[in-house]
Amino acid sequence: MKNRFFCTLTAALFFLACNSNAQNVDANAFEQKINAGGVQVLDVRTAGEYSGSHLKNVMLADWTNKAQFEERVKYLDKNKTLLVYCAAGGRSGQAAVWLKEQGFKEVVNLQGGITAWNAAGKPVVREGGAVELSTAAFNATIASSGIVLVDIGATWCPPCKKMEPILDELSKTLQGKYTLLKVDGGNDVTVMKELGAAVLPTFMVYKNGKLSWKKEGIATLEELKSALTQ
Repeated sequence: MKNRFFCTLTAALFFLACNSNAQNVDANAFEQKINAGGVQVLDVRTAGEYSGSHLKNVMLADWTNKAQFEERVKYLDKNKTLLVYCAAGGRSGQAAVWLKEQGFKEVVNLQGGITAWNAAGKPVVREGGAVELSTAAFNATIASSGIVLVDIGATWCPPCKKMEPILDELSKTLQGKYTLLKVDGGNDVTVMKELGAAVLPTFMVYKNGKLSWKKEGIATLEELKSALTQ
């Protein structure tokens, strides 16, 4: 009886240990999971590394910046498969273990990172040298429009993705009543510095050329409507 108890306990502990570990797969298996759909893909490199090349339709959270990483991943779905990668698999492997500890059900790490992905001839997105928004262009828009909503965000930012349906609804609700000015958090660095914007997303409302409201992080539809109409 005692031996049976210890066997059962050992099996249970083994199951829990296995269940707590992230998966490590090669580029082919990683691509198959992406193509199957219904997954989230997270690049855990720096913004500079991301700008060189990255996988399609991914989000970004820098593992080396722990405060940023924790803030961004809290907007991901813990019940949805999360695929992670970095340059060579080391950082994403660490991130994957941490994400499992935080309650993400299935975390899959790309062995060898984007280096292995490239070696396997898999497709990547290479940035086409987008033109940076100038301070002059930013100020001209602010000065020439009565009410301006400045949206400082990025396509690879998880909380920014959460804001997309809210901003779509806002544009329908207040159509023609304000001008939307987007500032790319990964490209328009000069404007961001001058605005003192260090958090993505950040929202700012200007009325008749003057700042009247600012919110860092997620904003509700009601908050944005109130800021624009009052």
